[in-house]
Amino acid sequence: MHTPAAARDQQVGSVFEGVTFYHWLVVIIASAGWLFDCMDQRLFILGRESALRELMPAEPALIRTHIGYATTSMILGWATGGIIFGMMSDRIGRVKTMVVTLLVYSIFTGLSGMATTWVDFTFYRFLAGIGIGGMFGAATTLVAESVPAGFRAMALGSLQALSALGNIIGSLLSLQIPPGAQNFVSNYAGWRVLFFVGIVPALLVVPIIFVLKEPESWLKAKADAAGGVGHKNVGSPLELFRDPRWRRHTVVGLFLGVSGMIGLWGIGFFSPELISTALKGAPQDVVDTVRGWATAFQDVGSFLGMITFTMVAAFLSRRLAFLLALLLSMFVTMFVFRSLNSASDAYWMLPMMGFAQLAVFAGYSIYFPELFPTRLRGTGVGFCYNTVRYLAAPAPTLMGYLATLMSFRSAAVLMSTIYLVGVVALIWAPETKGKPLPEG
Repeated sequence: MHTPAAARDQQVGSVFEGVTFYHWLVVIIASAGWLFDCMDQRLFILGRESALRELMPAEPALIRTHIGYATTSMILGWATGGIIFGMMSDRIGRVKTMVVTLLVYSIFTGLSGMATTWVDFTFYRFLAGIGIGGMFGAATTLVAESVPAGFRAMALGSLQALSALGNIIGSLLSLQIPPGAQNFVSNYAGWRVLFFVGIVPALLVVPIIFVLKEPESWLKAKADAAGGVGHKNVGSPLELFRDPRWRRHTVVGLFLGVSGMIGLWGIGFFSPELISTALKGAPQDVVDTVRGWATAFQDVGSFLGMITFTMVAAFLSRRLAFLLALLLSMFVTMFVFRSLNSASDAYWMLPMMGFAQLAVFAGYSIYFPELFPTRLRGTGVGFCYNTVRYLAAPAPTLMGYLATLMSFRSAAVLMSTIYLVGVVALIWAPETKGKPLPEG
């Protein structure tokens, strides 16, 4: 009979059983693709206010409203790209889809730095969002189908946790390239240079093409579909709703997704504006510095939160991990938006908020691929992770509108109740720990 310690050692050992060098390469390269996605998001979050101040010099009172427009536009692009590329990954392959999405978001991030009006800036963010939205589904399904089952939760959780490094890189870049700096390089303002840096991730295309290969399970599902085996469609969103099992899984995924997505994009990513509110009257260079460091610390908290979620999900329960993360997100977000009043507050409160809010996203990368069969996995993950962005897209604009009816802080506290939607969804959520990826 095993002692408890011996049993734990055996369980930890089984996590890495059968893991090869190629499996590690899959995790590292897929994680890098998603990492650069998140770097792009952070560059936008930190650069959007400075960009719109330059592009709308005659309308300073409308800056916050147009920040909402630009953010909503990117989220809509993200949702659209996630659905399109989710289906594409089921039909043409995970690896090819990663290449296309990477090039799309790199190119249009660079073009964002060439914007001359708020209209084309907002349009470029929509197109960049299309590319960003496609990477998550392709990367997570590739990892889920390529690594051994016992390693799957750790690999997918690590992929999402490493995305925090992309956010940190974006924040640290903003310290070296202050978004509000005028003529930072030649005649280019700091925010423009930040977006030019966003072109660099396109170099990742080389290892994706030459190192990664399509998973055997996808190749088999594709061959079966081509041969008419089972007469089941590949990559069809309608298939998610025809079978009662996949329909239930899709609805659960949508409700879990919408709670975390609105919580992050409608509230959490307004942390730079919260800092501006707390430091009202301070010089712009001071505000930029506090924003850069505080959001970097927020991302360190995010990394720790995602690692913690991964450990709870891998060794205890997916549903328990979600429940704890969703409740923590609601209460911590309410506390931070009510209580942050100084730079020192930002340095310890934002990491706490990042820990809670991003922990939920580790759950999406682990849980969503476990809900769907191979022929619908990319479609299902893309649908659950990105369709909710259509619902989350108005959230930044709603935040701005509520801030006209009540204080900015009170609006954030009210919107934090969205996390209860995810809590309710857990009533119908299946537990997937220790179970093979579904087929059918």
